[in-house]
Amino acid sequence: MTKYWKISASQPDIHDLVEPALILRQGGLIAFPTETVYGLGADARQTDAVLKIFTAKGRPADNPLIVHIANRSQMEELAAAPDEAISRLLDVFWPGPLTVVLPVKPGVLSPLVTGGLATVGLRMPDHPLALQLIAASGCPVAAPSANSSGRPSPTCAEHVLDDLAGRIDGIVDGGATGIGLESTVVAYTTAMEGREAVLDILRPGSISIEMLRAALPGTLVRVASPHLEATEAPRAPGMKYAHYAPRGAMTLVQGQSPERVLARLQRELDAARARGERTGVLTYREHADALRADAVVTCGSLGDLESIAHGLYAALREFDEAGADFIVAEACPEEGIGAAIMNRLRKAAADRIIYV
Repeated sequence: MTKYWKISASQPDIHDLVEPALILRQGGLIAFPTETVYGLGADARQTDAVLKIFTAKGRPADNPLIVHIANRSQMEELAAAPDEAISRLLDVFWPGPLTVVLPVKPGVLSPLVTGGLATVGLRMPDHPLALQLIAASGCPVAAPSANSSGRPSPTCAEHVLDDLAGRIDGIVDGGATGIGLESTVVAYTTAMEGREAVLDILRPGSISIEMLRAALPGTLVRVASPHLEATEAPRAPGMKYAHYAPRGAMTLVQGQSPERVLARLQRELDAARARGERTGVLTYREHADALRADAVVTCGSLGDLESIAHGLYAALREFDEAGADFIVAEACPEEGIGAAIMNRLRKAAADRIIYV
């Protein structure tokens, strides 16, 4: 049975968190809200507890987990001291949607957390309820998104219930999340002879490449290649496997001309309907009236990319409710948070992309 607690996100009462914090300490699984998406938490030091995350989600064991902490002093217990560049990023962006990958200290975390790597991703969420729960538990909390592996991440407690009810110990409902996309994950390589220092973005998020470059002037900031060999362990969540996908097969349509994109979307929908498939299209407020499908799902506005990020995962889940077999999605601009949106759309489409 999955327990449920409805708690104010803005003014959480520590007494309301006593039971879920105790469950975490005792090796249980608790879903809780952050400013990005809902996480599925377990004590990162207990291998039996961490194993329950993989079992509940159906998650591949070589996919590393991000560890959530309540204050920077916890970081010192878990990882090597950060470089000056990483410390600067933490000063600017913590608490917040930034995960930093650092060398892990031996023996302090379950090896399942790191996915066989010598590093760990650490994050301090910018959410009062999450910070109080982690602090009350007294443990570092490994917490991937609280959904079945491969499905759209949950941005409200109802999504968690849909995927994991009966498979986890409890859900702390703090209402809808704010950003709607997972954290930006970065790893820093110091300058060596003949090589400059580099900050690699392993997973894009709401902290964009432009924001990172502004925080680290003079440092090369780049997006790491998403392509891995079949035997290569991913350095961060979301690098190796298909993620965020509705149950129906989805294809992304991308191009410079909105008119050509819309025309191709409709041609694909018409062909699928002629084959007898139930169709769906993911589009934006500006274009919703221009498309015909069994399920026309609108996700924010092209004039406000943050609104697309906020509504993306809920929109993808609507296709399951509509029973869509064949889904096409309209691409969005890739500046700022748009790069993270497009990363999630490409993953949801398993890299099925039509360029027009």
